[in-house]
Amino acid sequence: MKLAIVTAYPPSQVTLNEYAYHLIKHFRQQTEVSELVLLTDVLPAKANTNLDQNGCKVTVKQCWKFNRYTNLFTVMKAVRETRPDAILFNLQFMKFGDRKIAAALGLLLPKLCVLFNIPTIVLLHNIMEQVDLESSGFTKNKILQKIYNGIGTLLTRFILSADMVAVTIDKYAHILKKKYKVSNIVQIPHGTFELPEEPNYTLPTGPLQIMTFGKFGTYKKVEILIEAVEKIRARTSKTLEIVIAGTDNPNAIGYLQSMKEKYANVPQLRFTGYVEEADVPRIFKESAMVVFPYTSTTGSSGVLHQAGSYGKAVVMPDLGDLSLLVKEEGYRGEFFDSTNVDSLAHAIEKIVLDPNYRIELGSANYKAATALPMSKITAMYLEQFNSIIQQKSEAKKIYKGASI
Repeated sequence: MKLAIVTAYPPSQVTLNEYAYHLIKHFRQQTEVSELVLLTDVLPAKANTNLDQNGCKVTVKQCWKFNRYTNLFTVMKAVRETRPDAILFNLQFMKFGDRKIAAALGLLLPKLCVLFNIPTIVLLHNIMEQVDLESSGFTKNKILQKIYNGIGTLLTRFILSADMVAVTIDKYAHILKKKYKVSNIVQIPHGTFELPEEPNYTLPTGPLQIMTFGKFGTYKKVEILIEAVEKIRARTSKTLEIVIAGTDNPNAIGYLQSMKEKYANVPQLRFTGYVEEADVPRIFKESAMVVFPYTSTTGSSGVLHQAGSYGKAVVMPDLGDLSLLVKEEGYRGEFFDSTNVDSLAHAIEKIVLDPNYRIELGSANYKAATALPMSKITAMYLEQFNSIIQQKSEAKKIYKGASI
């Protein structure tokens, strides 16, 4: 099968590029895939595709850019030129831009591929019905929120015209089926990027690193984490380092710089900036725990799956998709009230003061992560593609028979 994937890809900083990196790494190892065509926003020369010399051939075509209004045409031109047997879209609603028109136009692509009779699956990482538009940085205006939700419903209908739409959380599948009266929805779990050997759970010498990872400024806020750790420092003898790993959310440019300035006097506070893929293992392995200072959620958490794969304890708010993942996939964590600094301080402190509890949580999360490796996830997608191809072939035979 010659499989095309429309996605951001490292070194791009557009959302979901890290997920694509690992998805492609494991698609390459599937014997059924003869060639991967990456329809990306990065130049072929920069795309990191040297993942395994034994994998299938990879062709990279730069055919779209963030916030460009012509993506609809340039991507379809690349599809016609490469002639894939099937196509997978790695999407969320702001994939093609943070300008509303550019974002919306890009989301029309799956319907066009179906019209060209290409077996098409959309991996949809979030759904508008579960996005808090205010906390996610879209708008605080209630009237505009209703307008955006209406546009989101229309765009969702276009996305659902794909042969199959995959979501990572079971609740999403139920919501879409009930609201849109469709049956072409399947739940395929997020999966775990890497499966290193189970760690021994020892930490490097020096301060305990309290780490958070992501794109910050909208529903991910670092103030509550910094202030919570300061409270713990004031009442314990533990030496703690706060590690803010990541960048600004595109809707909150300048946020982390403002946090550096606001908390300039806080000791042992480190902002890493963008973390290269090769440095991700080190960031996680050196950390005592991973904290999720979120006020809402917008989809399955790749960071939670990464934390699990490295055997890390996690501290998370008891809300939305994080709670669902814990229930559905077996992750464990210490929970806190997302609006309360004291609640977060108590949750972090409980792990800081009890190394055995930290190891217990990390071990449980490692077991949850290893149950769903990306090799299984990519096999699930290929199974869906084969089913679609077979259905199209049978429909074609019926049509020819009727014509005769």
